[in-house]
Amino acid sequence: MLVRFGACTFDAVRRELRRGGDFAHLSPHAFELLDLLVAARPRAFSKDELLAALWPDAFVTESSLAVLVAEIRRTIGDDAREPRYLRTVHGFGYAFSDGAASAADEDAVCRIVWGPREVSLADGENLVGRDPASAIPVDDPRVSRHHARIVVAGGAARLEDLASKNGTFLGDRRIASSEPLSDGDEIRIGPARLVFRCFRSTGSTRTALD
Repeated sequence: MLVRFGACTFDAVRRELRRGGDFAHLSPHAFELLDLLVAARPRAFSKDELLAALWPDAFVTESSLAVLVAEIRRTIGDDAREPRYLRTVHGFGYAFSDGAASAADEDAVCRIVWGPREVSLADGENLVGRDPASAIPVDDPRVSRHHARIVVAGGAARLEDLASKNGTFLGDRRIASSEPLSDGDEIRIGPARLVFRCFRSTGSTRTALD
């Protein structure tokens, strides 16, 4: 599957990386590292995991891994000091940004259905709470001013509780951290029962995402 981030397009099947439409060269080990991180995004890999995956039959120091990371960043135009894509998890390892979008999901449209109302979700952060300025305002004393948020990126969405007093529920389960959302999921915040919908737009037709 094609994955796009910034000016780059990554195709693991064809073993191709393009930047701005031109082929971008990576050494074999750098390509394998990028493939691992992109495929599992946003999961963070420990350095030991990456060393074992890239050099299963050899003893290699962490400095070799750092050389590959620098090569990838240089090739894709990322900045080690302020990385947009390849992130260093200090004292642990590396991860790739979940803002990278699969090509099939670029035209995804995400919405919240609340009774007769339907609210389109913007890319980025969509606040839910008692604050009238929230993307989804819920005027009820059981709801915190900034209760939860839905973060949309690359055709995918995640639900996060913002330390609310009465909790945020995905289905019947109170969430404790960021949770991925799927089409048809029910979100409960105070008295509000919200249904998350996500469609792929293709021309004038829409099909539900799998």
